[in-house]
Amino acid sequence: MAPLSSHQSGEFWKLLYVGDSGSGKTGSLVSLVKAGFKLRVLDLDNGLDVLSQFVRHECPHLIEQVDYITLADKRVGTAAGIITTATAYLKAVRFLNKWDDESKPSEWGADTVFVLDSLTGLGQAAYAWAEGQSPGAKDKRQHYFAAQQSVLQLIQLIMSSEFHTNVIIITHINWKEQYDDKGNITDRKGFPSAIGSALGPEIPKYFNTILMADKLGTGKQVQRKIHTLPTAAVDLKNPAPFKIDSTYDLGTGLAEYVKQLQAAL
Repeated sequence: MAPLSSHQSGEFWKLLYVGDSGSGKTGSLVSLVKAGFKLRVLDLDNGLDVLSQFVRHECPHLIEQVDYITLADKRVGTAAGIITTATAYLKAVRFLNKWDDESKPSEWGADTVFVLDSLTGLGQAAYAWAEGQSPGAKDKRQHYFAAQQSVLQLIQLIMSSEFHTNVIIITHINWKEQYDDKGNITDRKGFPSAIGSALGPEIPKYFNTILMADKLGTGKQVQRKIHTLPTAAVDLKNPAPFKIDSTYDLGTGLAEYVKQLQAAL
């Protein structure tokens, strides 16, 4: 037993970063590069073009600070239909143990950020892997269950105290609506998108920090923000709610948030 006054936060920060497609999540990582962090990105969305453009535009001299591995299952069209060779998920698991330069992600340290982009893509790869494990199964629910359990174990590994690296897990939002008897929407709730519908509500319990990228307005009037406080539709988390701003500009927000978080904790 120990008094709460003696509690100290860990050396590493780890967060879930949610947002709709096109909200600017991946591109906003550039602020961390400019702040001096090394990024190691496990890319399952094949969507790093925007980050490359931002880094080349805003800090081209730091481009070597970003290293990435892109993974995708191979799909081939045949007379019998599309055949998928499910290798991306197992490769993702292996690279979490040892990167392609033989370094261990769990030992990268406080100057490095491991980025999973995205949990949505990882979930799709996990399902393809699970389906390949038992292709003759009549009940597809067992594929979802196996994929969900494996993804949860992977999250637990990354979020454990033995994983000595900063972490950002990017994911899309899976929106669920509730309807009245007349078919009108009565409630709309957003959950992290992974695989299936059951996993989304479970994922937030593993994170102390959940941020959301969002855009308001259209055309030249659009404003892109990072939110740190819960909204009516999405449950966000902020470990230092009295010392952290409620919103940040998307272009600089991640670096500003991390700076304030480290000072607060």
